[in-house]
Amino acid sequence: MSNDTVTIRGNVGTDPVKSSTPGGMPVVNFRVGSSTGYWDRRTDNWVETGTNWYAVSAFRVLADHAKASLRRGDAVIITGTVKLREWESNGRKGFSADLVADAIGHDLSRGTSAFVRTPRPNAAVQTPQRPASDDVTAADIAAAASEQPDDWSPAGLTNVGQAIDPDLDHEPSNENEDEPSYA
Repeated sequence: MSNDTVTIRGNVGTDPVKSSTPGGMPVVNFRVGSSTGYWDRRTDNWVETGTNWYAVSAFRVLADHAKASLRRGDAVIITGTVKLREWESNGRKGFSADLVADAIGHDLSRGTSAFVRTPRPNAAVQTPQRPASDDVTAADIAAAASEQPDDWSPAGLTNVGQAIDPDLDHEPSNENEDEPSYA
């Protein structure tokens, strides 16, 4: 069995959408764009060489925390298992790189974040073991992936892969109203 664990850095391209698997397990889905490029010393400019888009799914408590913490444009680091999925839509065919997240965090090299710890259950109280039916199955992953549209656009990112929300307050800005929003 292959365990293709990857770590990506990028920007959240869509606000997380929370739903449940057929078994009632919480799941959140969103897109992340990871841009690559380099600094061209001759022109003194950043040169973007492309953006890879990932469909991200998170389950259980990670789904709840991602929904509460992430917004379109946030810089994130995500570790998880990659799944390649073939799709067809409106006569077009392609592949999607889906990521089942194990860990999600804000990229602190690009901004600050305030962490609020989830209270642990009281040690004196016996915590029941999670039932086997609560495990993420291939059907859960497939159901989460089917909720993701195949024709996502890079909403929330500028042409250089930076968030449109420069002050990171998740509020609309009236600055530069003449510029396109890319959303």
